[in-house]
Amino acid sequence: MVKSKEFIAALILYVISMTVLLLALYRFMQNWNMEEFNIFMVGILVFIISMGWGYVLRAFIFAPIKKMESKLTTLTNDIMHELNIPLSTIKANTNMLKKTMNDEKSLIRLERIEDASARLARLYKELSYTIRKEIHEIEKENFDVKSVVEERVAFFKEQQRNPFELLLESYEIKADKIGFEQMLDNILVNAMKYSDKTSLIIISLNVGKLCIKDKGIGMSTSELLRVHERYFQGDGAHEGEGIGLALVKTYCENTDIDFHIESEKNKGTQVCLTLTKVFEIKRLP
Repeated sequence: MVKSKEFIAALILYVISMTVLLLALYRFMQNWNMEEFNIFMVGILVFIISMGWGYVLRAFIFAPIKKMESKLTTLTNDIMHELNIPLSTIKANTNMLKKTMNDEKSLIRLERIEDASARLARLYKELSYTIRKEIHEIEKENFDVKSVVEERVAFFKEQQRNPFELLLESYEIKADKIGFEQMLDNILVNAMKYSDKTSLIIISLNVGKLCIKDKGIGMSTSELLRVHERYFQGDGAHEGEGIGLALVKTYCENTDIDFHIESEKNKGTQVCLTLTKVFEIKRLP
């Protein structure tokens, strides 16, 4: 897909190349001692031809791509809308059933349905985000990092795995929120996956630096050097595709976040994200 930055870059390159061509032609004609009027007329002719060529490029290259982008956007919105309808129906009906049921087992089953629906809603949101990200540049929004961390930790606590200790200060940043949540989820999943279920995970946020520390199996120096590689897994005994930290690295590079990992074999791993370089961080009261 042709995004606005790519289009602007192509336009600038086109203007510069045509300017260089005109200047070179002017110098060439000066060397042949042509009259200034003839030079001027030739320059106008070349300029008209260049504008015509630019229009042709736009009409036959950029316009069809933009049209396809528009169609894909419309199709995506329609599909995501259709997916959202059954989720809303499930949520509405489970709420109605909970009001009419008193049986404890039935209520537990309804809670499980609600939890599954919430997970599906989350997947729906992330799928919509992934598709939109490929078509258009995602707009940044203001959010409190502390609130996002607390929300994601609450989600993972429902899995009844590791205990968490939160040492968080409130900081508001302007960023791609869903991308930030996905990045954080990948780090938390790794911390839990490579730790004992009773092992404490400590999350701290101070002076614009977010750190997630576990006491799991850790990594050797050689594993640490390869941890950002897509599909690399330090421990083949655990399930997964080995792309979590590769996605984290990609997000951090795209947003200019400093991403640093410290790890020691059999002692644990700490992942730190420094948010101060790219985001305007405001400490909240």
